[in-house]
Amino acid sequence: MRNIFSFPETVNETSARVVATGVVLLAALFLVFQQGWILIPLVLGFAARVLTGPSLSPLGQFATKVATPRIETIRGVQGRTVPGPPKRFAQLIGLSFSGLAGLAWLTGATSVALGLIVALAVAATLESAAGICLGCIVYNAIWGCEDCADISRRRPASA
Repeated sequence: MRNIFSFPETVNETSARVVATGVVLLAALFLVFQQGWILIPLVLGFAARVLTGPSLSPLGQFATKVATPRIETIRGVQGRTVPGPPKRFAQLIGLSFSGLAGLAWLTGATSVALGLIVALAVAATLESAAGICLGCIVYNAIWGCEDCADISRRRPASA
């Protein structure tokens, strides 16, 4: 039996970009409607992905089981795998930003919450649209990661 608290050594890049697209959509909903409850699935999704990868994340499950196979079939390509630890680190940064935004929202610091979600949306947009993972870049700067060092090797595939 697989331990749900393990994180994959590699991650399908298409799946990562689909998850990032979901984060962009949730962030946009929050920014447009400015309803604090929208932060709940955002924070819980990041927490689930930090703890278990896609196992307990509805967005992660959708990305890996539904969207990625369809996208790769339509495009006629097998998804590229990327190292898992930098992606997990990126999810931890997302959890930090969304969690702090939630706390800011609850304490009435609306502009702080909005600013944090804008920053999160920018990072998620870069990942989803261009395959540029800012968390992975930071991870590489701190711990080193051969695959993360040269993002020019990323093909311009869209999710």
